[in-house]
Amino acid sequence: MAELEMRQVYCQTLSELAEKDSRLVILEADLMKSSGTFPFKEKYKERAVECGVAEANMVGIASGLSLQGFIPFAATFGCFASRRAFDQFFISSNYAKLNVKLVGTDPGVAAVFNGGTHMPFEDIGLMRMIPKLVISEPSDPVSLKSIVKLMYEYDGCCYLRMHRQAVDKIYSENEKFELGKSKILKDGKDVTLVSLGAIMLKQTLMAADMLEKDGIKATVIDALSVKPLDADTISDSVKKTGIVVCCENHQIDGGLGISVAKMLLDKQINFKIGYIGINDSFGQVGTLDFLLSQYNLTAKDIYKKVKELCK
Repeated sequence: MAELEMRQVYCQTLSELAEKDSRLVILEADLMKSSGTFPFKEKYKERAVECGVAEANMVGIASGLSLQGFIPFAATFGCFASRRAFDQFFISSNYAKLNVKLVGTDPGVAAVFNGGTHMPFEDIGLMRMIPKLVISEPSDPVSLKSIVKLMYEYDGCCYLRMHRQAVDKIYSENEKFELGKSKILKDGKDVTLVSLGAIMLKQTLMAADMLEKDGIKATVIDALSVKPLDADTISDSVKKTGIVVCCENHQIDGGLGISVAKMLLDKQINFKIGYIGINDSFGQVGTLDFLLSQYNLTAKDIYKKVKELCK
């Protein structure tokens, strides 16, 4: 699994579930190659719906299939899943209390050479406004496989923010996950680092190692879920450290960091907070390393932010 791309893990997981449950169907908006779901279509031709470049229509079809008792997973680039099909997902799927799983691929700067038009820096902010919607971003192949299964088992709408390419494996095969629950990867007493998604978790772990060399021990939390947010795990850590830095491949406004800040304020916890994310900017074309540097998303940027807050 460590050598597989995330989209391959996504397809394999759905294929395994479909073998046992004829209700599972997939929908694509002319991106079956990009989403990695061609093998599913070859095996289950009658349960793979190609909707063409019509994302809003795809979500409408998924809602109709859900109404008939199917479990639809509808995938497209995150920019289209959120911005283009938001109204249909809000009304036809969520307001109607159906069971649609919407998958937004290439989150944030992961779109690299597809450029700014294809970089969803705001999809979490939009989706957070939908009542009761489950929002998750796995950080490695193991967490992706588990979360896809958990979303399949969950009776309700979900938004899966999914990196398509191969990423570092973080978890062992027997790791257990729950929707709405985070994971503590390092335990420290000086600062809490809350990270979301494969790209930022790698940078966060690197930053934690850099800080440790300076005698600053960080707790690293892989958020995995934005809604529901794992308030207990995060707040317990911040009570201990007093400082939290939230690291996300998304606009700061409306994303993980704002969710964490609101939760801590609601709990009336004393804390300092720092944000690592896109700061009121549009996307652009570039390599991943260039984009991480351009938007201050690197391990060095996280390190600097912690040092500022520790003064």
